[in-house]
Amino acid sequence: MSESQNIEYKESWRDEYLKWICGFANAQGGRIYIGISDNQQVIGVTDSKKLMEDIPNKIVNYLGIVADVNLMQSDEGKDYIEIVVEPSNIPIAYHGQYHFRSGSTKQELKGVALQQFILKKMGISWDDIVQPFASIDAIDPAAVDYLQRSAISHGRMMESDYSLDVKAVLESLDLIDEEGHLRNAALLLFGKRPSRYFTLCDFRIGRFIKDETDLIFQDVIEGDILRMADKVIEVLRSKYLTTPIHYEGLGRFEPLEIPEKALREAIFNAIIHKDYSGVHIQMKVFNDRIELWNQGTLPIGWTVEKILASHSSQPRNKHIAAAFYKAGFIESWGRGIGKIIDGFLSAGLPAPTFEEHCGGLLVTMPRRMAGNSNDKINDKINDKINDKINLSEKELSILHLIVDNPVITYPVIACTLSISVPTISRAIGRFLEEGVIIRQGSKKTGYWQLTDKGKKILLKQ
Repeated sequence: MSESQNIEYKESWRDEYLKWICGFANAQGGRIYIGISDNQQVIGVTDSKKLMEDIPNKIVNYLGIVADVNLMQSDEGKDYIEIVVEPSNIPIAYHGQYHFRSGSTKQELKGVALQQFILKKMGISWDDIVQPFASIDAIDPAAVDYLQRSAISHGRMMESDYSLDVKAVLESLDLIDEEGHLRNAALLLFGKRPSRYFTLCDFRIGRFIKDETDLIFQDVIEGDILRMADKVIEVLRSKYLTTPIHYEGLGRFEPLEIPEKALREAIFNAIIHKDYSGVHIQMKVFNDRIELWNQGTLPIGWTVEKILASHSSQPRNKHIAAAFYKAGFIESWGRGIGKIIDGFLSAGLPAPTFEEHCGGLLVTMPRRMAGNSNDKINDKINDKINDKINLSEKELSILHLIVDNPVITYPVIACTLSISVPTISRAIGRFLEEGVIIRQGSKKTGYWQLTDKGKKILLKQ
C-alpha cells in the first residue's frame, strides 16, 4: 500500500516519529512501518530486538497510550516493525504539542484549531459552553416565540406544544445545563443583547463599486442570530439589491434580482457555521457580485471539494444548527451548499463559488443586473450554439452525470459508465466547444454549468 491517511513508511526509527503516532491517535488511527522505504521496499532494521523494547516504552512514557508493536519479516528474511495506533477518545499531546494526521501529512494544531479539536474530543462544541453569570432575564421572549411559531408553521412542532414558559422551551432545546446555566447558543439565538457576551457577533454589509477601496455605505445588523437572516434580507431589499417588478395576471411581484431562497440559505450557513470567537460576518455587495464571508475553517481533514460533493452534516455549532433546523430554516443532511448552487442555476445564473479564505469560507454569488458581464458572456455563448446538435448515447450519459453532479470528476464518470477517460475528455471538449456547458471556477475547485441552450438540447433528446 502507498502512504495515505492511515499509513506511513519510515526507513529507520527516530524518536521524532512519536509525533506521527500522536497524530494518528488524535485522528482516525493508522499504521507506521519501520524498515520500509517510501517506494514500499523492505530495507529492514538491524536492531529489531532493542526496538521492540524501546518503541512500546517510549509510546507509553511520552504519549500515555498503548500501541501494538509487531515484529514482521519479509520473504527475504529482513526484519521490519509494524506499529498499529488506535484512535484515542481523548486529546493526546507530545511534549505539550498536539499533532493531527490529515490526509497524508502531519499537522501541529494551534490556536482556534486546537481549541476546536479539544472541544470535539471532549464531545462538546463551542456553543455548548455555559455562561455562569447570565440569567434567564438576558433572553428575549419575542425571539423564543419567533422560533416556536416558525417551527409550528414548518410542521416541526405541534401547536399543543407551544409554551409561554421561556425556561421550559430552552430546556427542551438543551440550552440550559443541569445547574440552570445558559449555554452560549441560548444567548446567541435568543439574547436581548448578545454583544454583551460575545464581541463581533454582528453581521456587516457594505456597498462597494469595483473593489474594497471604494466603500459607499454600510450597515451593521445586531441582535439575536435567529432573526438575523430576516433583518439582512430586509436591508438588502431596501438598499443594496434591485427588485424588478413583473406581473402574473393581476398579481404584482417584486422578487430580488438573485434567488432569495438560495441567498437566505447562504446567510443561514454563514450564521450557523461561524466561529463566534472570531470576527463578524461580512457581506460585500459589488456591482457584479456579492461576497459573503464567515470566520471558521472547515472541519479538520475537509476540503472545499468535499463540501461541494455529497457529504454528511457536521455543524461547528450543534445547538445553533439544531435550533435553525427546529425553526424549519435548514435541513439536517448537509444539503445547504447544493441548495445554494441549484437555486442559482435554476434562476439561469452562474453557480456561486466557494473557497477557503483568511481563516473562513468565502461564497461569491453573481448578481443579475442590466449590463452585467455575466449576461454578455451568456449571450455570446447562446449565439454560438447550434440548437440542432445531436449527441450520442455515451455523450448524453456523460452530460446527464454532469447535470446531476456539477463537481463530478473524470475518474468518477469513467467508473460509473465503464468508459475510458480519453472518451470522456473528447465528449466534454465537444460540450465546451459547442457551448453546451461552461466551466465555472478553477480546474481544481470549479464545477460544470449547463447553459440554457444545453437545457434545450437535453429536452429535445
